[in-house]
Amino acid sequence: MTEGEFYRAAHRACPPPSTGELVSDPRPTPPARFSPLHDVHVAAGAAFTDFAGWQMPVRYTSDLAEHRAVRTAAGLFDLSHMAEVGVTGPDAGAFLDYALAGRLSGIAVMQAKYSLLLNEAGGVVDDLVVYRTGEHEFLVVANAGNREAAVQALTERATEFEAVSVEDVSDRIALVAVQGPAARAILEATEGLATDESLSSVRYYRTTSATFRGGSVLIARTGYTGEDGFELYVDAPDAPELWGALAAAGRGHGLIPAGLAARDTLRLEAGMPLYGHELGPDTFPAQAGLGGVVALGKASDFVGRRASEHGPDPAARVLVGLVSEGRRAGRAGYPVYDSADAESVFEALEGMVSPAGVITSGALSPTLGHPIAMAYVDPSVAAVGTGLFVDVRGTRIPATVVRLPFYTRAAL
Repeated sequence: MTEGEFYRAAHRACPPPSTGELVSDPRPTPPARFSPLHDVHVAAGAAFTDFAGWQMPVRYTSDLAEHRAVRTAAGLFDLSHMAEVGVTGPDAGAFLDYALAGRLSGIAVMQAKYSLLLNEAGGVVDDLVVYRTGEHEFLVVANAGNREAAVQALTERATEFEAVSVEDVSDRIALVAVQGPAARAILEATEGLATDESLSSVRYYRTTSATFRGGSVLIARTGYTGEDGFELYVDAPDAPELWGALAAAGRGHGLIPAGLAARDTLRLEAGMPLYGHELGPDTFPAQAGLGGVVALGKASDFVGRRASEHGPDPAARVLVGLVSEGRRAGRAGYPVYDSADAESVFEALEGMVSPAGVITSGALSPTLGHPIAMAYVDPSVAAVGTGLFVDVRGTRIPATVVRLPFYTRAAL
């Protein structure tokens, strides 16, 4: 199950019509994978879902309560399903400049950078975060559903370099995140967690080394919620004890465990793209507003450079934000029109009326109180302020194009 498929299920999007045919899959089902924190989640009463082969908590209490806790206090997330790839050696920086769209050789030690893994056609294989942990050491964090694709692409591209090593270290690392306004105070109060520097001095997209009761921890001021927060990379066997210490420190700060459903609505409000929805192998970064991530100015060649220089077709759809009133939210796959008038049955069958776009992610925003969505629309209707209509199960709901993100900390 891809990230896109999971979130569509988590938010109960309308499924496609059944053909009435049962199709059996002859391939054996791989065994389920479990987080090092699985027993902790079971004890907490979490509801689970299959996510890229992992059994991960989708919620503990309610999506709304967990979402609001992150916006007002803090949420504790298990992200151990994410993929981690170690890249080391004297050629590590040059290799990443070639393998990825950004200029990674230029970031400082203990700095992080968002980047893209492109294919030769300029489409997105995965979006990821790269941490420089040493002069010749990097940690590449990829999406769980793209673990195999990312590891394969990086491994194959490494053959162009002699002094670089690529190793999938995902199974040795657990990832825990504390996100929300109280995140720093919680980490500072966590018994047994000692940082090399004050967390107040760790800027956004920077990291620091730490220890937890003798074990090593990498703490990054990064996240996927639109709030301040930290992500903690820890040896997998140490994860349950660290989770418990964080939970204990957070009791007085309003911290609660949060599942992947809340994580999705949080990232949607923050206008952050999700692979399988806003990004994919046929999507140019420029279409998603990520053209600046592609470092066309760097001297070195990189996979997908020539296609990126050419760019998408001028008529290719672009990503926009949509807001509407009421309570009926568009979901992934719902069409967007530039007219309130529904076409006739004849016109629909003949394909005479085409949508102006399609929603990629949508929900009733828990923070803002009205429906929001991201959608790919025709350039002719992409200007901020343009009025459009989202087809919500046969009813066209008025919507307005807005700038992303929908929510920022400074705005509220």
